[in-house]
Amino acid sequence: MIGVEMRRQAKRRRTLYSFLALLAIPVVVLVALLVNGGPGDRGGQPELVDVASSSGLNFALFMLLATSQFLLVVVVSLFAGDAVASEAQWGSLRYLLTRPIPRARLLRTKLVVATLYAAAAVLLVPLASLAMGTLAFGWSAVQTPLAGALGVNTGLSRLALATGYVVATMAVVISLAFLFSTLTDQPLTAVGGAVVLVVVSAILDQVAALGSLRTVLPTHYWLAWLDLLVDPVDTSQMTTGLLQMVPWVVVPLALAFRVFSRKDVLS
Repeated sequence: MIGVEMRRQAKRRRTLYSFLALLAIPVVVLVALLVNGGPGDRGGQPELVDVASSSGLNFALFMLLATSQFLLVVVVSLFAGDAVASEAQWGSLRYLLTRPIPRARLLRTKLVVATLYAAAAVLLVPLASLAMGTLAFGWSAVQTPLAGALGVNTGLSRLALATGYVVATMAVVISLAFLFSTLTDQPLTAVGGAVVLVVVSAILDQVAALGSLRTVLPTHYWLAWLDLLVDPVDTSQMTTGLLQMVPWVVVPLALAFRVFSRKDVLS
């Protein structure tokens, strides 16, 4: 079932357009950096964007940062939010359930396929950016804003760890969008609901008056992977972030399976 569903989703235009958008953004940023010669000295504390044109690895890290806060959220929400709601909208869900397939198995298949496509979307950004950045800026050490230069091998390992962490953060988006997908027959509603929740969480995380309450927000530790660019590395925030995200993944998914097991889709 997973193989069949993977092929079905691969033929859909929204899958093609999503991956093309993820490829287009690094191209646009790359051209801007080449034309303008980099962001220049903006004053104040240096940031990752200030060294984006230092090497291919730097460009890949910057693009991972730039896309993980909104674009990847939208794309991942699209894959997960569309999983069940689109079938309900087309009327094909009732025919799928008339076959001798347990609902839980059907839902697991949809979840696995959505997760695989979401992970592929996240991986595409640093891989494509690394290739583009290397051609444009060369293959050299990572220049970090605060910790100086990191060797090529070290930079590659840090990029891999950062990408893995971003994939883990997107699990929250998948679980929220997947839950909404079982609650509605409109894919855009499911996608929009997950995106809105993530945006609201990011906004509330900037409100200092909330104090320690911000630590329970799903997006609070999303940028903890930036600690990988400090030498020596401090992964305590990343570890805390992974543990904090567990309930944001488990609870919505459990609710999704419970809702779908009792939902009347055959009438």
